Amino acid sequence: MSNLDDLFKKPYLPSQKRKSDAVRNPDEIYKSTKLNGSGPQSARSNGQPTIEDEAGGDEAGYAGPEMPPDLEEEEEEPNDEEGRFFGGGVGGQTVAAMNFLEQRDGGDGVKAEKIDSAWLKKTALNFEKRISKNAELRARYEATPEKFIESEADLDADMKSLSILSEHPELYAGFAELGCIGSLVSLLAHENADIAIDAIEIIGELIDEDVDADVDQWNAIVDAMLEADLLDLLAQSLARFDETAGPEDINGVYHVLGVLESLSSRASIAQRIVDNESLVPWLLQRATKKESKVSQNKQYSTEILAILLQTSPAIRLRFFALDGVDAFLQILSAYRKRDPEKGTEEEEFVENLFDCITCCVDDDEGKEKFLAAEGVELCLIMVKEGKMSRLRALRILDHLVGGNNGLAGCERLVEAGGLKTLFTVFMKKHDKESSEHLLGIFASMLRLLPAESAERIRLLGKFVEKEYEKIGRIIKLRQEYVTKLATVDRSIEAERATLPPGDQDDLADEWLSRRMDAGLSALQSMDIILAWLVAEDEGARAKVQEVLSSVGADLGSVKATLQEQLRLMSNQDSETENSVKEMITTLIGFCDDG
Repeated sequence: MSNLDDLFKKPYLPSQKRKSDAVRNPDEIYKSTKLNGSGPQSARSNGQPTIEDEAGGDEAGYAGPEMPPDLEEEEEEPNDEEGRFFGGGVGGQTVAAMNFLEQRDGGDGVKAEKIDSAWLKKTALNFEKRISKNAELRARYEATPEKFIESEADLDADMKSLSILSEHPELYAGFAELGCIGSLVSLLAHENADIAIDAIEIIGELIDEDVDADVDQWNAIVDAMLEADLLDLLAQSLARFDETAGPEDINGVYHVLGVLESLSSRASIAQRIVDNESLVPWLLQRATKKESKVSQNKQYSTEILAILLQTSPAIRLRFFALDGVDAFLQILSAYRKRDPEKGTEEEEFVENLFDCITCCVDDDEGKEKFLAAEGVELCLIMVKEGKMSRLRALRILDHLVGGNNGLAGCERLVEAGGLKTLFTVFMKKHDKESSEHLLGIFASMLRLLPAESAERIRLLGKFVEKEYEKIGRIIKLRQEYVTKLATVDRSIEAERATLPPGDQDDLADEWLSRRMDAGLSALQSMDIILAWLVAEDEGARAKVQEVLSSVGADLGSVKATLQEQLRLMSNQDSETENSVKEMITTLIGFCDDG
């Protein structure tokens, strides 16, 4: 009989991307084992002695009687002068008969098993029997693992056969009603760590986003898993696995993270993940763990945190309580001048960190945490000297000063000498997204900094200095966006002319999205900036009119942009949006030529 380690052994292959099944060869394994009934590939007997431990010596590798002496040597191949066995030893008539039978049976010689409710009940019953038998034999022969090796292999094979359900989500509700989901989830606590890992992997396959299940089908199976305490068992699994022990435990962590990612797609479950006492602290600890080279699981941990932080303010509050903002800023400080290597786990890791911080500074408490951790100063260094980090830092600053409570961020930007850094970058040629974030920052600062405050005066001084060169830069950029937007508007109008009114209403959101992609939001920011400058300074007003006139425009075009923005916001009623509408209404009054 084979020993336990050999029976469950898996090959280890270096991982590439997160979705690449870190240590499995896709040419050798499809999903798990589908319907092929093959034995398990990995199931370390956690804490249990192996047969090698029991037997010892040379007999540990014994696998049956030896071949008879006369069969051990290779037999001499007989002379086949007439070619009777040429081509594999089968005659022509035999080949024809075999081909006929194969065609009659459907082409592959094997009749495919029908996957339906009857198959599901049969499979569920066998699966339950395997679990019961393995538990019974483990309890009876705890000290002699050779007594339960076979039942362990049978259980693992039957569990893996459940993978085929991912191709038949119409059976999910029935699978849940049979109670098998609870049994599958319970295997996460199996004594054999590799049985537990395989169970986690099967769960991940059943709820993966690539499964063609509708909402009700997905909810049916996921709700049953949650009722079986899936989240607690996942947390226990993360505590159980030791990534320094080898690739099996690394795989285990990877598959747990995959399940958490799938579960996070539903906001209510994401909140339950955060409410779990262990999961978010573990993710944060794993994300901040020092490594000589960023691993797949470290990157994956930050990706899940980024997903969770986007879900709701309540989730972000938990992250703030764990000092996640400060921890992530400390990690990002290493990239203020250095870029991660392209196409690596490290690059995705850094992207995820920036995403997490960006989500956090949208909240009032997140803004406070960011300012306390000197995030503004770090971002300004990145804007000034960074490469990959520059755009991400600008995006963070744009979100920091946004909303009604961005005043403290605006003031810190001025105090930290940020105006010189930001305007220097603005005057240079750079990518479209960087320009839009800079315009968003300037518009927010003009909206929030109090009149006559030192910070506002310094900001206005930047627009006035060097003969209003920043105004010329804004209007030049504005003209580029006006041209792009006009092209899209003409296309939309052509489509509108061919449609009845009802169909036009159905496409309104799509058309607005296309206009936003063409730069409508950036144009609105530019015209808000220009309107503020016209309202604040007579010299600036004259310069704006002069430069607009040189490109065939006037203050009326700025006014039209603001009026359209006001119309688009007519159904929005939050505190911030009402404040913006009030500001726009006031600025429109300053946009008359004269």
